[in-house]
Amino acid sequence: MKQVLETPAGLPPAKRASWLLADAGMADVLKKGLIYTALSIGAITMLIPFYWMVVTSLKTPAEAVAMPPVWMPDVLQFGNYGTALEAAPFGQYFLNSVLVTVVSTIGELVTTILAAFAFAKMKFYGRSLLFTVLIATMMVPGELLIIPNFVTLSNFGLINTYAALIIPYLASVFSVFILHQNFVSVPDELYYAAKVDGCSDFRFLWSVMVPLSKSAIVAITILKVIGSWNSFMWPLIVTNDRMLRTLPVGLQAFTTEAGTKYELLMAASTLVVLPMIILYLFLQKYIIMGISRSGLKG
Repeated sequence: MKQVLETPAGLPPAKRASWLLADAGMADVLKKGLIYTALSIGAITMLIPFYWMVVTSLKTPAEAVAMPPVWMPDVLQFGNYGTALEAAPFGQYFLNSVLVTVVSTIGELVTTILAAFAFAKMKFYGRSLLFTVLIATMMVPGELLIIPNFVTLSNFGLINTYAALIIPYLASVFSVFILHQNFVSVPDELYYAAKVDGCSDFRFLWSVMVPLSKSAIVAITILKVIGSWNSFMWPLIVTNDRMLRTLPVGLQAFTTEAGTKYELLMAASTLVVLPMIILYLFLQKYIIMGISRSGLKG
C-alpha cells in the first residue's frame, strides 16, 4: 500500500502534483464508499423487521410458523387485514389512542414551553440547582416509576380511566432540556429589550421565543406523538376495561391459550405502526433539526 501511494521518482513538479491529487481523490472515494456501505448495511438491518412484519401479515397460518422461514408467501393473503380488524374493537382502540396521544401531547407542550422558558430566561432563587436535579432524574429508568405512579393514581381513584392514561405523561424532563437549550441560544439582550418596551414575560414567550424555536417544538411534538402512540406497558397496567385500551394493548387479542395467530398479529401491527412511519417520513427533517440545535450529540 505504501508503494502505491508514493510519488514516482523523477516526475516533473506539475505531474507530481497531479499524481498527489489523484491519490487524494482515490482515498476520498474509498472513504465515502466505506461510509455508504456501512450505512447501507445499517439501513437494511433496520428495515428487515418491518419487511418481516408486512410479509408475515400476508402469509397463511402454516407459512407464518414454517421452518425454515418463508420470506415470500406463494399467495398474498390480504384478507388477513379484514380478519384482524374484526377480531377486536379496533375502532374504539384507535379512538382511545388518538385521544390519549393528542391530549398528552398538548399537555406536555404546555408544561415544556413554560418550564423551559422559566429555566432559560427568568431569574429565581435555586434555578440552577433545581434544573440540575430535574436533569438528574433522566438517569432514573422509567420502569422504576411505574409502581409509584400506579399507587398514586390508585389513591386518587383514577385507575381504569382516561386520566390514568394521560396524567403521568403531561410533562417530560427530556423535552424541557431540549427546549431549554434552544431558549438559551436566544440572546438575553432581546429579552431585556422587550421588557424595557413593556412586554410581559408571557407575551415575549409566545410572540418571540416560540416562533424562534419552532423546529425544536415540532421535534418534541413528533417524538411525543410517536412515544404516546406506541406506549404499551402503562396502558396495559392501568386499564381493566376492554373499551379503554389503546391500539398496542389491543394486539393481545391475537395471543390466546391456544397460541398466537402470527399472521393476524402482524397484520394488526402493520396497521398500528403505519401512521407513525408515515408521520416520521414526512417530518423527519424537523426531528433532526430540533435535536441538532439542542446541542445533543450521538
